Amino acid sequence: MKDAFLKSADLVLEELKSDGEHGMSLAQVEESREKYGKNSFTQQARESMAKRIWDASTEPMLLMLIFAAIITLAVNITRYFTGGEYNFLECAGIFAAIILSVVITIVTEGKSAKAFEALNQLNEDTLIKVIRNGEPCLVPQRDIVVGDILLVETGDKIIADGRLIKSNDLSVDESALTGESLPVDKAADAVCSDKTPVAERKNMLYSGCFVSAGNGRMVVTGVGNDTEFGLIAQELSSIEKTTTPLQEKLDRLGKGITVLGASAAAIVFLLQVVQFFMAGTLNLNTVSDAFITSIVLIVAAVPEGLPTIVAVSLALNIIKMSRENALVKKMIACETIGCVNIICSDKTGTLTENKMTVQKFYRAGELLEPEEIKDETLLHNFCINSNANINEEDGTWTFIGNPTECSLLVAAHKSGTEYQELRQTAEVVRVFPFSSQKKDMSTIVREENGLVLYTKGNPEKILSLCNDISEEEQKHIGELMEEFQSQAGRLLAFAHKELEDYQDEDQDELEQNLKFDGFVVISDPLSEDVYGSIKKCQKAGIEVKMLTGDNIRTARAIANELHMLDENHIAVEASEIEEMSDKELKRELKRIQVIARSTPIVKMRVVKLLKEEGNVVAVTGDGINDAPAIKNADVGIAMGIAGTEVTKEASDMVLLDDSFTTIVKAVQWGRGIYENFKRFIQFQLTVNVSSVVVVIASILAGFPAPFTALELLWINIIMDGPPALTLGLEPIRDDLLKRKPTKRNENIISKKMLIRIFANGIFISVIFMLQHFTNFLGAAPKEQDTVLFTLFVLFQLFNAFNCRELDDTLMVKNVMRNKLMLGIFAIVLVLQCAITQFGTAVFETVPLSLGMWGKMFATAFSVVVINELWKIGKMLGKRD
Repeated sequence: MKDAFLKSADLVLEELKSDGEHGMSLAQVEESREKYGKNSFTQQARESMAKRIWDASTEPMLLMLIFAAIITLAVNITRYFTGGEYNFLECAGIFAAIILSVVITIVTEGKSAKAFEALNQLNEDTLIKVIRNGEPCLVPQRDIVVGDILLVETGDKIIADGRLIKSNDLSVDESALTGESLPVDKAADAVCSDKTPVAERKNMLYSGCFVSAGNGRMVVTGVGNDTEFGLIAQELSSIEKTTTPLQEKLDRLGKGITVLGASAAAIVFLLQVVQFFMAGTLNLNTVSDAFITSIVLIVAAVPEGLPTIVAVSLALNIIKMSRENALVKKMIACETIGCVNIICSDKTGTLTENKMTVQKFYRAGELLEPEEIKDETLLHNFCINSNANINEEDGTWTFIGNPTECSLLVAAHKSGTEYQELRQTAEVVRVFPFSSQKKDMSTIVREENGLVLYTKGNPEKILSLCNDISEEEQKHIGELMEEFQSQAGRLLAFAHKELEDYQDEDQDELEQNLKFDGFVVISDPLSEDVYGSIKKCQKAGIEVKMLTGDNIRTARAIANELHMLDENHIAVEASEIEEMSDKELKRELKRIQVIARSTPIVKMRVVKLLKEEGNVVAVTGDGINDAPAIKNADVGIAMGIAGTEVTKEASDMVLLDDSFTTIVKAVQWGRGIYENFKRFIQFQLTVNVSSVVVVIASILAGFPAPFTALELLWINIIMDGPPALTLGLEPIRDDLLKRKPTKRNENIISKKMLIRIFANGIFISVIFMLQHFTNFLGAAPKEQDTVLFTLFVLFQLFNAFNCRELDDTLMVKNVMRNKLMLGIFAIVLVLQCAITQFGTAVFETVPLSLGMWGKMFATAFSVVVINELWKIGKMLGKRD
């Protein structure tokens, strides 16, 4: 029954054929179970391992790798059957890389379906107090059905949605569902309108929430999938998998490179066929050789190691980010977070601590800190006139009971008073519990000097009961209270009265002529690091939007405190945007900074629309109400300490310290990872360009293919292996948060990168061909092929240093920061020397003299010198 909040309790009972006093018979229970279902979530069928492997294998990044593997296998098979040189080890290496990438993806991302399972596990098999056949009984919660009458009291967890039929000062903690930080008062006699949001339906209780005070009786109106949590479960299971910005960019890059490589190969093939025709040597063998050369060119052009390097780089950076308290569950997320330009954040437990805290205490014209409260009368009111309890473990407080009362006990502890000691020695004569009608609570305590009445409650009421306050002070107190309330502070006032005797007078008679003791300001404080983190986000070009279940006044106060609102940025309630079309809402979202009373559906809709506008969106939260939006975001971020298991499982990243600062650190890491991808892409594509140019130029000039199959394999190892990987592990630069976020549709290869790729690639090719034509290094005829091969490798190794800088920063400035790269460079250089000097049998090389090595080093190092001189020239030009 979805509209129970619109109807009276009697009407709901009538429609469900249930009795508020006697419950349902066993026959009615079975009939209801058949009609409305069981109190459990229907689990979707999990994907088969074959489907998961297929999905992992068809990622845009891996398609390029698979294509290269198939081509390479075809080349080697063709050469095997035609008697040419073949090397199936190269094929095995590429297929091993594919398998590694698929395994990593399945292992690290295979937990995505657990969000739904964790939601189902919320309903543990506990026993619930139910009235059936006129008798109270305990029933496993999985057996609860629509129409059952449940008895609820303080501390109970609600296990189904229901309409209240009786309530006694009932309040419920709904923060996990709605994000509302304060307990919500409930009333059975309330009837809501069809526009009343979930967070304000006072006559309804919802599954997954907790009773914080009072007791009541409810008739179950929804179980399993039909509860509000069930709707969230369905949203989680129906969210389609989307690609990340990096995947989209690599997909475009892969397609572009494949098209260019295939085009170059086709041109080379046609040129060779024309040459053979002109020379009169056109036959099946020569055409076959031309085809194989063209395929080799495609292998050289396609950076088949890119997906593997991406996977390995992300995996290594996941380990590093975990040391920064960011546990990355989905590999690609550790890069995507760097592209984020909008963060949609929950308030409670994310921006705030989700722990009600006494901020200030007003007494006799003074505002005091909790530690400064020494008034014995007031501390007795805090500790004895209360039903709450607290526990401290490792500096963290656990609240048992009303959060407002618990905050008073913590304040007493800060002032040096332990509430347990006071309660053990106190002789309580009578307690008048808090009620929403009277708006206060009073306790009579017998002390050494007689009876004392302690009262606390609504400030306006307490002030009206006190006769010891002047009009001037009342006015001053009123102004102070208005100021604190405008800042989302919750106020509680205190008073006491000495009694000569107690003769069973009622509460109203006793609460006359009280002495005013002051009032406290209680609020859910902002986390200490939030102020600085929001400012860093703003400087980094990241917009922070608050999507909270709190009321508009509280949400606006927090937003003002964080300087999130101005004439161009406003706060609205969810009800104001629910009637808007998607087109209207997209337009308004540019101004909307805060959405109060946000529901899971509203949050998810906002995230989807922001993504449609080309934004890269991160969502942070800790409650189940945040889970759908978190799963739908480009990066979903859950709180590791306060977050629910559902939220953690739906997320891509978990903050182990619940600190917003960690998000900023993750953004910096993500931007660094993205820059590192650009570094080794720049390196790889320079190798590709120079390889393709020298192959085409050699063929056009009538030379044989410049490299053997093994030499090409070694060049690919340099391009795809450790040297390239070290570029992906370049230390994170300090100025990353001063830059604007990368746009979703931005090409991963910038114009400046493209110029450098072609400039360096063509420079290397020109020098290479000059050696081919002129032999300016003075190599002996038998040394010529070895010199060309070694010179090409040295060029690529030195050019890797150029690729470390994406702007006009001089290479020498950061040359010592990446010590891993320096080590790998030295190792590869030693291996190249060994291949050249001792690889005659395998690589068909010949040993070279020390003088020739010196000339090759000087020639290859020129690619660094040219780049540095160009940068210096640009800097000098800017000064002029």
